[in-house]
Amino acid sequence: MIVVLLHDDIPPGAPPDQVDVFAQAQAIETALRQLGHTTARLAFTGNLPRDAESLRRLRPDAVFNLVESVGGQGRLVSLAPAWLDGLGVRYTGAGTEAIFIASSKVLTKRLLAAYGAPTPPWLTTRSDDGVALPLPAKYIIKSAWEEASVGLEDDCVIEADSVARLRDEIAQRASRLGGEAFAELYIPGRELNLSILGGPDGPQVLPPAEIHFVDYPADRPRLIGYRAKWDPQSFDYHHTPRSFDFAPTDGPLLAQARELARDCWRWLGLRGFARVDLRVDETGQPWVLEVNANPCLVPDDGFPAAAERAGLSYDQMIARILADL
Repeated sequence: MIVVLLHDDIPPGAPPDQVDVFAQAQAIETALRQLGHTTARLAFTGNLPRDAESLRRLRPDAVFNLVESVGGQGRLVSLAPAWLDGLGVRYTGAGTEAIFIASSKVLTKRLLAAYGAPTPPWLTTRSDDGVALPLPAKYIIKSAWEEASVGLEDDCVIEADSVARLRDEIAQRASRLGGEAFAELYIPGRELNLSILGGPDGPQVLPPAEIHFVDYPADRPRLIGYRAKWDPQSFDYHHTPRSFDFAPTDGPLLAQARELARDCWRWLGLRGFARVDLRVDETGQPWVLEVNANPCLVPDDGFPAAAERAGLSYDQMIARILADL
């Protein structure tokens, strides 16, 4: 097959969360060639006629969709699959509708709530969505559209005693959080990642991972902020290891988490690969925070690590994703 790797158009001097797409493309391209495919790369600029002409010249049998933003904006990520749908080109990963829903954290939460799934109460500046908000309580102010923990740091967790205070904080922080933000009840518990891989027999939930917050001060929020993901010089980066080892007593919790991950896959209509992020409160109740429809595939990241834990090589994982078109 001729497989074109479609990725963000990265400008010079871009931050590390954007430049990371080149490491993904390199690893995936190497795997595809080892699997016997012919590859090419194409940056998705958002100039649809010009990009379409470039793609036609490459004559792909399929596109490996790595687009995470357009013009640096995560809210435009669904433009790439919509464009490919319009061209009639097959591509990896979730379709247009699923990508759009998953890229909007608020829309994802509305869908989860409609299905009765546990997701923490939230608030936007536009509507309260009819969600009962416990107050006073701790809330986390998050980007409504951006992934990669853009703008997310310790001071995003606040004490709030009123809706007015929450809306004021959302408005004040929106610019550093991609232009639009929302408030979500902060769950100060364990953090789990459930990776899901498509396959001929349906989606496979890979071994769950837990993020540990090692030597964090007692009064510091446990969260994976921007530094924890992208700054190798930071305390956060080196003190938030991933682990696939669980105590036998976690069996019921993990079974519930796997079922929630499968439900999210089905409810959003996902395909290829995805990751569901959860928090577990002090009572043992898991809460779905986000659904990532195109998680990072850099070899040392969480999704490939979960695939390896399941006995799959990186090449086998890429082959499974490519087959689930």
